[in-house]
Amino acid sequence: MERYPDIEIYLAKADIPHIEAWLRDALDATPFKSAGKRKWRSRGQCNQAEVPVLLVEAVADGFATLWFDSDATPWPRDTDCARDAAKHLACEVRCSLGGWQPGDDPDRFWQVLPDGSEGAINWPDSGQ
Repeated sequence: MERYPDIEIYLAKADIPHIEAWLRDALDATPFKSAGKRKWRSRGQCNQAEVPVLLVEAVADGFATLWFDSDATPWPRDTDCARDAAKHLACEVRCSLGGWQPGDDPDRFWQVLPDGSEGAINWPDSGQ
């Protein structure tokens, strides 16, 4: 399975204490530290590699973005991370459909709901 160079997901709810608890379990991550207005940084580790984490609240349609700037995460792809986040954070999670290439539709995303249902959507036109 292809491993992405970084992971980015979008969270419908930025419940910082719950996100910190999930990241602590998944990456032994440190608590978030402020990195500016509505921005938070943390560092975790996986397989002895450092994993920088950035959370930015309310970036698109009220969603927060959570970015892991490393390929050394427990999740090989964005969709794997989105599934894990939706399950542990009990919120809707969105991510890219895969590695973006020129000519791809930039509004196509993968949506994972807390009940485990998932599928491709157009965002921002998803009507959510």
